[in-house]
Amino acid sequence: MAAEPGGFPTRSVRMIVPSAPGGGTDVMARIVAPRAAEALGQPIVVENRPGAASILGVEAAARAAPDGHTLVMVSSGFAINASLSRKLPYDTDRDFAPVIQISSVPNVLVVHPSLPVRSLTELLAFARKRPGQLNYSSAGSGSSPHLSMELLRNLSGIDIVHVPYKGSGPAMLEVLSGHVTMMLPSLPTAMGQIAAGRLRALAVTTASRSAALPKVETIAETLPGYEAVQWFGVLAPGRTPVAIVAEHNRVLNRVLASPGARSALADQGADPVGGTPSQFADYIRVERERWGSVVQKSGLGKD
Repeated sequence: MAAEPGGFPTRSVRMIVPSAPGGGTDVMARIVAPRAAEALGQPIVVENRPGAASILGVEAAARAAPDGHTLVMVSSGFAINASLSRKLPYDTDRDFAPVIQISSVPNVLVVHPSLPVRSLTELLAFARKRPGQLNYSSAGSGSSPHLSMELLRNLSGIDIVHVPYKGSGPAMLEVLSGHVTMMLPSLPTAMGQIAAGRLRALAVTTASRSAALPKVETIAETLPGYEAVQWFGVLAPGRTPVAIVAEHNRVLNRVLASPGARSALADQGADPVGGTPSQFADYIRVERERWGSVVQKSGLGKD
């Protein structure tokens, strides 16, 4: 079924994923893209453009023609990067048109099964006896997994080393191989490896336990006050016509309401969100303020 307005889309739509294959952003894109393509009547091609903590792929979207044929799937890192650097190659507000929030998920603290710890309390004790000897990987400096771990590090006082990678996929491989001690990826990134027993889940970052991992404690049960939620959403280039943004929003809301998409998201431990473009824009502003405070307290901001 072709979509209006004005016969849009007239060709395939590109959905940029500013991270490597296998990460949470990539998982979200591959859940919604084929279902949205069916409603639009044109293919939606997922294009991975990793690098610089998602900045390279997001910049490519900002520079794309604002005709609705390019979208970008972003995560919490989009809001975080605005606080980390004043020299972004795009303007977070002016160069993008928020379309819709896709989902909200916890991050999950995982370790290689060979590590002799089975709870967060045991991990913290293990780390305190080895200051500076343990490390953790992330999808890049300033990513949600990075700042979620920084928040944990600040509250617990442990001394661990950050090892950034170009995306959650490569970062996950290092934990799977045992070259890196731990990671705090989004639940969709880690769910399959946890289920297969290749990673051990110690705690989730939400205030309450996840329905996907009900036996896994929250970090807040050990470190009161801790909470970090990762989200995913779709943006269009700035100056994309309002009617076309509204059409993408309509289609994606329809996708998120479908049993197939909801089941696929639930399998990844993700909660569908949906809503209007303005609601997503407001949420991004709130997230920028919240993570900006964490960045400032951690001394991570750059000129």
